[in-house]
Amino acid sequence: MFVKSVDASDYAKMGDKLVELLDTFVEEMGEQNVVQLITDNGSNYVAAGKILTSKRSNMFWTPCVTHCIYLMLEDMGKIPKVDKVIKNGVKVVGYIYNHAFALNLMRKITDNVELVKNGMTRFYTSFLTLQRLKELKSKLREMFICDEWVSSKCANDAKGKSATSIILMTSFWNDVAYTLKVMAPLVDVLRMVDNERKPTMGYIYATMGVAKESIERAFNSNSSKYKFVFDIIDKRWECQLHHPLHSTGYYLKPEYYYEKPEIENDHKLYKGVIGLFGIRAEIRQGLTLAQAEWWKFYGDETPDLQLLMVKVLSLGCSASGFTEASEVNEFVIYTRRSRLLEVASTSRAQQVVAKDVEKDDEDEILEEYFDDI
Repeated sequence: MFVKSVDASDYAKMGDKLVELLDTFVEEMGEQNVVQLITDNGSNYVAAGKILTSKRSNMFWTPCVTHCIYLMLEDMGKIPKVDKVIKNGVKVVGYIYNHAFALNLMRKITDNVELVKNGMTRFYTSFLTLQRLKELKSKLREMFICDEWVSSKCANDAKGKSATSIILMTSFWNDVAYTLKVMAPLVDVLRMVDNERKPTMGYIYATMGVAKESIERAFNSNSSKYKFVFDIIDKRWECQLHHPLHSTGYYLKPEYYYEKPEIENDHKLYKGVIGLFGIRAEIRQGLTLAQAEWWKFYGDETPDLQLLMVKVLSLGCSASGFTEASEVNEFVIYTRRSRLLEVASTSRAQQVVAKDVEKDDEDEILEEYFDDI
């Protein structure tokens, strides 16, 4: 439930003012109702969150998972082969969309499937674009060797030759495959944590583990190919993301215990499961009900634990949904009455625009990429 937004322009870079602003909202909601404060990972917000939670000991501060994963993707974008393949992919797409002949030919050969899949950040956009290039690999190679292309003026200009060379280069496609292997599992985590249909606090801990396992499998457990990727993930996870709330939500979600229904037939394993926790229907519901709902229905015999888990498993992990609002929202406060206070800084949107104006080399390529789209 959205409560209000404020213009936090005068507070965003002033730690004491930010604490004061956040504290005011906690007072308005009632300290007894506030469970969690989520902010992005800017040092000012981290400091403000820690100061506020030291003052109000019943409240937790956590970093925005979406922002942390965006930072992981940015770090991965600095891996030399990833950086190179993104630039080459964007160069090809930019060339096609900036030349009418190339664009029309591409659409003809791909049956009007577009190459551009826009995301909310440049690295997410890069991932989606590489994913689309991979999907259309055979069509694109067909395009750049067909008679219509070879006999065209585009095929003989410098940029046209460069685009042709990239698309026909085996190493380019190998690097596309590599980049998708390392990024795809994190993109899946992004989609999960920004799912507005269910709270995600009980899932993030395990989902990050699953993401790493997916990367490991993608490289057939050859650690030399992914160790530095794990280093990137672990650096952000250990210093920013790993939080007691994440562990608690994972450990006490019913799915963790009831994912194998055959447990009810193993008396040695099952003999410690008592009361409502041992009812067969309850076990099945543990796999289908929303986690917090499960505790509401079946946690009556442990009321203190029930209250705690309803609170924890009703929480989200991100300050904003996977929408354009994620570029604007600065922090949110979750309350025990399932009310959501979201404070959006309008200056953040202005900062994003300002950053887009001062582009580095890679951004200039991305700008060219989207110029005529």
